Amino acid sequence: MTSFRFSPIGTHEELIKAITHVHFACFKLCYRFFGKYLPASGNLGIFTHFDDEFAFLTKLREEMTDININWNQKYYLLYRPVKIDDKRGDFPETTYKYLYIRRPDPDKPQVGDIDLVLDKYEFDKLRVEVQKKKVVNGVELFYRPDLNMIRLAADDTDALPYITTKFMNENVKES
Repeated sequence: MTSFRFSPIGTHEELIKAITHVHFACFKLCYRFFGKYLPASGNLGIFTHFDDEFAFLTKLREEMTDININWNQKYYLLYRPVKIDDKRGDFPETTYKYLYIRRPDPDKPQVGDIDLVLDKYEFDKLRVEVQKKKVVNGVELFYRPDLNMIRLAADDTDALPYITTKFMNENVKES
């Protein structure tokens, strides 16, 4: 059996620890790349690696969220948003309002992801740079044209920040 940092998550407390880890890991990578923190979109994904873990977290998510308010049947509105106000250095205080639980994928060991927002002009400039080179500031860039997103990744980070141009509440209003 492969070892994953948090999987299998089996309690609400373990889920919150994983969420907190994803928050700090993604913001650390954001700062490494941009030299500043971008605002969070308001959504957070937790990745599962086992079928039992996915079943447990899906059931827990159903208890924690309004299943009628979601984006793409993927990100569900939390009844009680998760606020990360643990000040470790200058990391930003953030409130996550939407939660996604990814289906098991043992080949992808990351703990989870968040979306960070960059204004459209800066995003478009970054997209052009991504097409020219794949690694900047020790960060691997990955462009997803199907979602108009750019992913930051590094070998020493087990969480994935995605860069987008919209806050999650804007996506939900459009759907």
